Amino acid sequence: MPELRQNLATREWVIIATERAKRPHDYVQPRQHLLTEAQPPYDPTCPFCPGHEELDLEIERMPANGPWQTRVVENKFPALSPKGELVRTFDGVHRSIYGLGYHEILVEHPSHNTTLALMSTADIDFVLQTFYSRGWDITRDARIEQIIFFKNHGIQAGATLKHPHSQIVALPVVPNNIRYRIEEARRYFDDNGHCVYCVMMQDELEKGIRVIDTSQHFVAFALYASPSPFHVWIMPRQHSVSFLFARKEELADLAQILRRVLRRLYLGLRDPAYNLVIRTAPAKEIGEDYLHWYVTIIPRLNSTAGFELGSGMFINTALPEESAIFLREVEI
Repeated sequence: MPELRQNLATREWVIIATERAKRPHDYVQPRQHLLTEAQPPYDPTCPFCPGHEELDLEIERMPANGPWQTRVVENKFPALSPKGELVRTFDGVHRSIYGLGYHEILVEHPSHNTTLALMSTADIDFVLQTFYSRGWDITRDARIEQIIFFKNHGIQAGATLKHPHSQIVALPVVPNNIRYRIEEARRYFDDNGHCVYCVMMQDELEKGIRVIDTSQHFVAFALYASPSPFHVWIMPRQHSVSFLFARKEELADLAQILRRVLRRLYLGLRDPAYNLVIRTAPAKEIGEDYLHWYVTIIPRLNSTAGFELGSGMFINTALPEESAIFLREVEI
């Protein structure tokens, strides 16, 4: 029988379509799918490969001297601009805000044919440290309300360039999707006196069936009410409202478990496209104790259709429990 499951944190319902569920192996990418590692290590036409640095666009690099490991550059075609004043208009029907904000590219590695799953733990730690550094710099801008840290890997996930990179978008508003999640977390905390994310994580640890990997500071698991196949959350064991509160040793630990989880996806499913998002508290709400930051990884193994658009509810054709077992058994 099909089953409806609810995400306790967001109260969103998903349909687990057991009658038409596929086996985990059915999601392995076909042999003709070109793996990231099969690409050339250098592309003379790539704007992110070493030697093509447009220094006028550069914001930050790590390390600061010598050959770079990561670089942050302005997006040549930004969705938002950091210049100007924050101007709001509202005439009773039409509301708008000047398109103020930040839109930056984090070049993750000098090599063209790599990705987080193929990098060393130290390489990934550099990426996380760069996110962290830029996040604090941008947070100091009083005009900014929300920072989105994300990565699109593969064409199906929205990546337009193959060189490994992530993006940082800082907004003058808190998007409604995030605001809704915040209100649900607040409601649960008011009703129960506990963080809903901590409760969910503890339940996953106790049951174990959907746990994919653990480390000293983090737990990776397939979400009980996963809206899509192989949907993964990586959550800090210790309650923390913001990614920007992560300690250096926690970032290093996150680099390790993130590498292992992404390698399981890369090797098990043959380098699927995915979106990775660091879900963290709004810049001006990092003191609210009912929030809990985490990393979500969404492999793009199916498409959104009319039902999803019309209902806001997703149909998942992969059992989260089977997805977790499959990933745990991948030899990395």
